[in-house]
Amino acid sequence: MDDFQSQFTDVNTLGEFGLIDRLTNDITIQHSSTVKGIGDDAAVLKFGEDCLLISTDLMIEGIHFDLMYTPLKHLGYKAVIVNLSDIYAMNAEAYQITVSIAFSSKFSVEAIEELYKGIKEACRIYKIDLIGGDTTSSPKGLSISITALGRAKSKDICYRSGAKKGDIICISGDLGSAYLGLQILEREKQLYLSNPGIRPDLENQKYILERQLKPEARKDIVDYLRKADLVPTSMIDLSDGLASDLMHVCKASKVGAYVEESKIPINQESQLLAIKFQLDPITTALNGGEDYELLFTVDEKDLEKIRHMPSVYIIGEIVDQKDGITLHTTGGNIHPLKAQGWNHFTPTPPQKDN
Repeated sequence: MDDFQSQFTDVNTLGEFGLIDRLTNDITIQHSSTVKGIGDDAAVLKFGEDCLLISTDLMIEGIHFDLMYTPLKHLGYKAVIVNLSDIYAMNAEAYQITVSIAFSSKFSVEAIEELYKGIKEACRIYKIDLIGGDTTSSPKGLSISITALGRAKSKDICYRSGAKKGDIICISGDLGSAYLGLQILEREKQLYLSNPGIRPDLENQKYILERQLKPEARKDIVDYLRKADLVPTSMIDLSDGLASDLMHVCKASKVGAYVEESKIPINQESQLLAIKFQLDPITTALNGGEDYELLFTVDEKDLEKIRHMPSVYIIGEIVDQKDGITLHTTGGNIHPLKAQGWNHFTPTPPQKDN
């Protein structure tokens, strides 16, 4: 039996991105209209002067969300947002979505309607058309798959692969709050399971909980960049954590990077809550994930355009690939940046640094 099992590779040894690389390394593009396939936040298809951008995400109950503390309306809203964020991360406008769901018999019509209230609300706020999808039954739980469609001029699209030495690294907002919101919800879930009569204590942390349950996509940043006549050299949305996603950019661009610890934006309430949970605030910011902020790089000549842009923080610089990806701490030390963020096959929280 052991010899038989040794012939196969455990998915956990590869992780999500290692598995994707293995499954797609021999795919050949056969149509000239396919500008970008696998390997970025969205695929890019060219039609005349405009490009169509397509991104899809699958959310599975028990892996990506827990219905013990996630209201269905919030879940519907978030499912749309995470897909729109991928389109905005390409410096494009999102216009349409399709929605496919599979659910078990435990869900009533009213429950599915509640899910769709959140989907429709996100469409209303972001001016998105819901144009189709699929609905089917499932033997267990709830699954949601949303595909987002966007559009942009070829010259305006940002890829992960465009960063170059000397570029400035920017973040569109504070980091780590979504992960800390998850910690509050998981704590209260465990307390409830051990004592169903206990009253939840959400610590009056509205902002932190909303960052987890009802995030927003940074369409405003794409609008600001357009008004400033500025096209970033690269961009990605922060779904897996700053460390992991910066590594995606550096790998695609064949560059290194340094990040200044003191420049990483962390909400003050999040700092205090991290300490209360005996977590290093900077670790939650680097590895927490689900912030859905935009990480982007700009040419150093565009510094003045970025310096006063609302809610944009300059956190470091792109360097030569041989210099690696490093964190410059407030104590003056330099450490290799390690990715401990979200892995869909081993979804464990980041650990406190030693």
